[in-house]
Amino acid sequence: MTGHNPGMNVTGHTRRSVSIRDVATAAGVSYQTVSRVINDHPSVKPSTRERVLAAIDELGFRRNATALALASGRSRAVTVLTANTTHYGYASILQGIEEAARAESYAVGIGVLESADEAAVATEVRRAADASGGLIVIAYDPPGVKALAAVPADLPVVGVVETPTSPPGGDRPWVWTDDREAAYEATRHLLSLGHETVHYVAIPSSTRRTSARTTGWRQALKEAGALEPRPLQGRWGPAGGHAAGLKLARDPQVTAILCGNDDLALGVIRALHETGRAVPGDVSVAGFDDAPHSAYLTPSLTTVRMDFTGLGRSAFALLHGVLEESAPIAPHPVSVPELVVRESSGRRRPAGERPAGERSAGEGSAGERSV
Repeated sequence: MTGHNPGMNVTGHTRRSVSIRDVATAAGVSYQTVSRVINDHPSVKPSTRERVLAAIDELGFRRNATALALASGRSRAVTVLTANTTHYGYASILQGIEEAARAESYAVGIGVLESADEAAVATEVRRAADASGGLIVIAYDPPGVKALAAVPADLPVVGVVETPTSPPGGDRPWVWTDDREAAYEATRHLLSLGHETVHYVAIPSSTRRTSARTTGWRQALKEAGALEPRPLQGRWGPAGGHAAGLKLARDPQVTAILCGNDDLALGVIRALHETGRAVPGDVSVAGFDDAPHSAYLTPSLTTVRMDFTGLGRSAFALLHGVLEESAPIAPHPVSVPELVVRESSGRRRPAGERPAGERSAGEGSAGERSV
């Protein structure tokens, strides 16, 4: 990422790699001129070439395969760094990148960040840099955030990030969706159905700060003057949602639950079913992402539709503009996600009221009970 990048920890000591822009500054020329010198382009004046070569020698700039390929324009490849390739959001972003890259005859490689350990992240970033081409980092988790910060300044990179707390500078080509607004609208929807408050089962954030989804949920509660319950951490998958759902099901005051993704909502609904609490009769549930299974659950899941595939396409388009045109492109969000209202959210039912035909807890088997 251009700007303020820490160096990679390769030998146990932290040092900042010399970038092509450092050479340009020292020589008093543009980084495009440095690229021409590296490539032996004939359009560079001899005096300018000598000044650039002197700066390269003085700074110890490493003219690696990446620099040569980018300067010559011969590389038509991108590498995606990600900590996960199976979760719906991550996989859909990868799909969008691959589709957009294929349309432009670019090859796509994937580097998996197996941990947030600085040495492991540095190694994966170095591999991606040595592979030539540009880089896209999915920074939805600590390994991704660290990788994005460790990318050398001379390597074109685009970050797929959580909603920033404030607009990033022009040296940070990032793409994102407005998770904060999406969570705000989903919470407002549940409150509009008469629920006094909305409980929240959260996915992990990319950093230790409060996530954008949590911020949007809190904002809606605050504006409505509703009590703010403590969020429950649900990890990523259905098992985390199931554990959180069992805790929430014990409290009869819980009538509405927003989940950080659809897999968590799946686990929550199962937990409520097991404890005899009807959805949406007793508890309304909403998810996030609009994963393919969400429309086919029983009840079908109210959720927020996230265009992850479009996000991947936008990430590649942003990087492609830099690679092909050598022109900075302003960072931008892609779109505000869309609230999709289905069967799992409904009006709050007065205490003691039971719809005709609904069984109470313990009546019939779990497989027979319908909600």
